[in-house]
Amino acid sequence: MKHQNGNLGLYSYEVLPGFKDVPNSQKESLFFRKLKLCSIVFDFTDPAKHVKEKEIKRQTLLELVDYVTSANGKFSEAVVQEVVKMVSVNMFRTPSPQPRENKVVDGVDLEEEEPTMDLAWPHLQIVYEVFLRFVASSETDVKLTKKYIDQAFVLKLLDLIDSEDPREREYLKTILHRIYGKFMVHRPFIRKSINNVFYQFVFETEKHNGIAELLEILGSIINGFALPLKEEHKMFLVRALIPLHKPRCLAMYHQPLSYCITQFVEKDCKLADVVIRGLLKYWPVTNSSKEVMFLNELEEVLEATQSQEFQRCMVPLFHQIARCLSSSHFQVTELVLVAERALFLWNNDPIENLIRQNRKVILPILFPALERNARNHWNQAVRSLTLNVRKIFEDLDPELFNDCLLKFQETEKKEDETKARWEARWRRLEEMGAQKTAEMEASKQCCLKGRTGFSL
Repeated sequence: MKHQNGNLGLYSYEVLPGFKDVPNSQKESLFFRKLKLCSIVFDFTDPAKHVKEKEIKRQTLLELVDYVTSANGKFSEAVVQEVVKMVSVNMFRTPSPQPRENKVVDGVDLEEEEPTMDLAWPHLQIVYEVFLRFVASSETDVKLTKKYIDQAFVLKLLDLIDSEDPREREYLKTILHRIYGKFMVHRPFIRKSINNVFYQFVFETEKHNGIAELLEILGSIINGFALPLKEEHKMFLVRALIPLHKPRCLAMYHQPLSYCITQFVEKDCKLADVVIRGLLKYWPVTNSSKEVMFLNELEEVLEATQSQEFQRCMVPLFHQIARCLSSSHFQVTELVLVAERALFLWNNDPIENLIRQNRKVILPILFPALERNARNHWNQAVRSLTLNVRKIFEDLDPELFNDCLLKFQETEKKEDETKARWEARWRRLEEMGAQKTAEMEASKQCCLKGRTGFSL
């Protein structure tokens, strides 16, 4: 076992009296003693070692949870200092190195490994519970405590959220959210530090276990942003959140990311154009499952998009949707899902209304993909959905539909004529090549005969 000063050695480890067994005047002193007792860290790699002492510590930690929860009166500075010291020595340990390759394809972990669970969790969980109750307690004075729960301490918590143990990440998420809510002085620093974590993850490592948890914290933070949004918050969206669509492992955190993005658009509809163009910038080219995620998020964003912002980005947006429809011609199930998901956008009333209002721009972009799917697509579901969308446009604006059809037929005819010309050219080239080969062969035969005659 190891004392908080890091030195191994013997330490008197005995059961201390319960809080109910001492007068009120001695409870704080007993609290200090229990904190010091719990500042001894045990090695859990050997289950047979220090069994009695481990159980004493576990029971003592549970008593600390009760004491902090039922505290009546502000915690003194000495208490704050000792609590932070105890949780620090337990939480900020040096973990065993767990090398893990980032073997991710299409956002799926190929190894499907079970997460690494911390062997010390029987103690660690209760330490986290003590600290969570302490941070949340109305008896914790912020002005006094911020001296000990400072920026360096917060950075260590943020480092810990990369833990492979999902139970630890869940506690850290809750604690960081509580600190953000209670310690207003730390708010800009926490946002900036999370931004740095994201930046390093996106542009350097693509390895981090706690991105989803950090995004869940941010979801609550963004929800509480006052209106109008500060420029700093908008820059956070552009520089920190939108680039998170780039990594291959997006599936591991896409749901909370999508929630954060949608929150921004709901708070300020003018951000829809920025968000949609950001999605288009990082739109996957060869990853169909990731494309479906983008389409899911796109639908949520479009639901909160007003007509003016929609018009700013609809041309590049529907060129991309047309590509989604066209990509489904490959006989691959995932690509069919992309086409189906894109066609399902027409089942969303707010989005269909935006499309209806701007049909004169949108239909000419989509029409070739719709017409080819309706005529030739091998998948029945895609063909059926395409015919439904095609009929919506035809009923809505027959004149526009017929114009697009005529233009498509003209383009198709020109393409056929161009194709025929190229095929004719290739045939002529092949014929010329065959003729040239025959002439060369004949010339070669003549030369051979001539040489034979000379030798005779």
